[in-house]
Amino acid sequence: MNNFEQLLDQYAELVVKVGVNIQPGQALNVTSPMETVEFTRLIVKHAYKAGAKYVQVDFEDDEIVRSRYEHGEDEIFDYYPAWKAEMMEKFAEEGGATLFIKVPNPDLYQGIDSTKVSRATKTAAAARKKYSEYTRNNKISWCLIKAPTRAWANKVFADVPEDQRISVMWDTIFQMNRVDGSDAVDNWKRHLEQLQSMQDKLNAKNYKSLHYRAPGTDLTIELADQHIWKSGGSTNLRGHSFVANMPTEEVFTMPKRTGVNGVVTSTMPLNLNGQLVDKIQFTFTDGKVTGYSAQSGEEHLKNLLATDEGANYLGEVALVPHDSPISNLNRIFYNTGVDENASCHLALGSAYPFNMKGGTQMSQEELLKHGCNVSLTHVDFMIGSAELDIDGVLPDGTTEPVFRKGNWVI
Repeated sequence: MNNFEQLLDQYAELVVKVGVNIQPGQALNVTSPMETVEFTRLIVKHAYKAGAKYVQVDFEDDEIVRSRYEHGEDEIFDYYPAWKAEMMEKFAEEGGATLFIKVPNPDLYQGIDSTKVSRATKTAAAARKKYSEYTRNNKISWCLIKAPTRAWANKVFADVPEDQRISVMWDTIFQMNRVDGSDAVDNWKRHLEQLQSMQDKLNAKNYKSLHYRAPGTDLTIELADQHIWKSGGSTNLRGHSFVANMPTEEVFTMPKRTGVNGVVTSTMPLNLNGQLVDKIQFTFTDGKVTGYSAQSGEEHLKNLLATDEGANYLGEVALVPHDSPISNLNRIFYNTGVDENASCHLALGSAYPFNMKGGTQMSQEELLKHGCNVSLTHVDFMIGSAELDIDGVLPDGTTEPVFRKGNWVI
């Protein structure tokens, strides 16, 4: 086994043992691009070695996905099979774990009518609403990871000789996931402990609000009453740990639904369901988006905000220092799961109920009453930079610096 094969095997083992943390007798569902079949086979191997009772693999292919939008009749974009949603719900009811190798092609829907994509996305989200409650509330173990595809590598490493792009992308993924030939599981244990330390510090501060200032940004975000800061490590309903996003560098919490005011400007392009949106600016008044623009892809932004009422409010505020491992790679990855861990970010749409004390036991009506946003969608957009300053307002009304020039000062 050469060095690459060893690292690839170590990565697969890490994903199984730390990402979804498969338990003996547990089922696993893997969604994977067809291009990553060799890596997927290693994941399946390690899952069975960890005691999985069954591993289901669903392969995806960009050309097949695009064919629907190029050749399908108009009415099919309002259809999602009920049997598929029911299957996902049943899987979750039985405590299965979900692993998604999420690598959206930044140019997949180039030339496609964006309303078709937004309609299909909304329809699928509505059909999977009950299943999503399992992941939004951490009732089951779920994990999103990354692996190279040709389209993604070509976009990110266009400055690298074409025959080297996949290899360079693998090296980068190993690096951002702390897979270096040593004990990757132990590396992650120490990393999660560091994130937990900052999480505990922020929970002890119990800030009432955060004030963001940067070029194009002057935004105040009131935090929900009884909010809880969380970081990379999570625990499911059965008490088993997992990591929802690999890599992860963030500490995040819940904004008050009606407590966001001011203007914020994005600092990275957003890959919105395979459609790029860049140079976004939002104006918020009492929590709601009251103005928006984008230098490119504004129509995709319009479709996102039309998803439902909750799509116009924030559901997440996340802090990531500019001086951090992924940010220091100085590269845009056109993949939110990576880019959001290189930058402070916000999310339009649904909040995570576990970011509020008692939130996972509340109904949607109760969540809304307590200041938690509810929506079919959840879309992160990046706002961090070396020019970002953030102040925190403490319970006694005093203000103190949290970030200066993009980095922690608490």
